[in-house]
Amino acid sequence: MDYQTIIFEKRSNYGIITLNRPDKLNALNFQLFTELDTLIKEIELDENINALILTGSGDKAFAAGADIKELNSSNVRSGKQFSEFGSKVMLRLEQLRIPVIAAINGFALGGGLELALSCHIRFASEKAKMGQPEVNLGIIPGYGATQRLPKIVGKAKALELIISAKTIDAQYAKSIGLVNNVFPNEELLPKTIEFVELVLTKAPLAVSAAVECVNASQNLDLQEGLTYESSRFGDICGTQDFQEGTLAFLEKRNPNFCGK
Repeated sequence: MDYQTIIFEKRSNYGIITLNRPDKLNALNFQLFTELDTLIKEIELDENINALILTGSGDKAFAAGADIKELNSSNVRSGKQFSEFGSKVMLRLEQLRIPVIAAINGFALGGGLELALSCHIRFASEKAKMGQPEVNLGIIPGYGATQRLPKIVGKAKALELIISAKTIDAQYAKSIGLVNNVFPNEELLPKTIEFVELVLTKAPLAVSAAVECVNASQNLDLQEGLTYESSRFGDICGTQDFQEGTLAFLEKRNPNFCGK
């Protein structure tokens, strides 16, 4: 597909999605969500993509939020649809069975931060700025921040950020667990790729199962989660990679995983 608002680059066994509306600070509009939804569906079916990086084009923004020009004309019905569609796309991204890493290269505000929250891991440039400014516009977050942010930084800190509409810098975001690490701007993508390449040396089915189990932990109580983990553990014990990994350990050599 010829995408207009995103760029997709496939490198060996991982992919990089770049939000590509730099003149609008990569603001999220209906077309971008539609293209992103289509691409994620394709990635779901591509067995050769074992990790995904999401970043923004230009040197100013990851994504500065929802496209306010589109949002401005919303009423009760269309506003609900606006929220539901974006939430559906972000949930599809979050539920990918491969690691999804956000490389936050600038402003990640409103819907832009919510998109980053739907990624499994977040790395940020030292110049990145993050926040949920929706109450400044007379609305609330509509793409999941009220649900995901408390699970990541805690209820009190999430509520503080949402109702104050404060913008925070990358180091503060790291201190509260919102991002995993902070890098100089020119090192952000190389360091993110370095992390992805490290993950790709591991057994891909095991990595995928780990992602599934951690995702499941957000919706299951402890006993349900332990039961699910044990089930997936059993599944992985039936793989060739399990046999190879344990044998390589016993033979004191590097494993040669095949993804089967």
